[in-house]
Amino acid sequence: NKLVGSNYIDWKRNFDIVLTAEGYKFSTVEACPAVPADNAPDQEKEEYAWWKKADEMAKCYILASLSNVLQHQHQSMNTAAEMLLNLKELFGYQSRVVRQDAMRVLMDMTMREGTPVREHVIAMMAQLNELEVLGAFIDRETQVDIVLQSLLKSFEQFRLNYNMNKTLMTLPELVFELQSAEGLFYRKTQAMVAQWGEASTSKAPKGKKRK
Repeated sequence: NKLVGSNYIDWKRNFDIVLTAEGYKFSTVEACPAVPADNAPDQEKEEYAWWKKADEMAKCYILASLSNVLQHQHQSMNTAAEMLLNLKELFGYQSRVVRQDAMRVLMDMTMREGTPVREHVIAMMAQLNELEVLGAFIDRETQVDIVLQSLLKSFEQFRLNYNMNKTLMTLPELVFELQSAEGLFYRKTQAMVAQWGEASTSKAPKGKKRK
């Protein structure tokens, strides 16, 4: 759908998806490399050329998705980042209330008993992505901290180990490690249940023998 103003939030979400899928989003968040000298290394020249191409493609995607009036206002801008900043200044106020609501949802998310840890963390990752689309900035380390604090008490030892070892993980890495820990908890619980069952059976009173 073309951006007309009132649909800015949905437009920005869809635009980020497309730009990420095409591999051009970096040009909207990273500064343009310096123009390489004639005798600069080939890699430096290639990086500059790739950024310029990505920026041009991002600009085309933006202009193609704007209403005619907005196209006219933005077509002379130099970079995609400049276009996006101007659009945010024009319509970003819509994001504020929605962003506050999304943050409230994130902070209220706690893992429920019986929910697989992967399912819980994936849901939190989706909410964090929603906040990012709405303009909130939460650094990666803080994102991990928020997820860890939302877990059940059975993951307390995992949290302690994570903090004591000063571990740094991405969220996908955290999901993998939490799944491993969850599997270990399950096996320990099953072993304890089996031991308890055996102990209960051995201590059960024997019936009286008939004379």
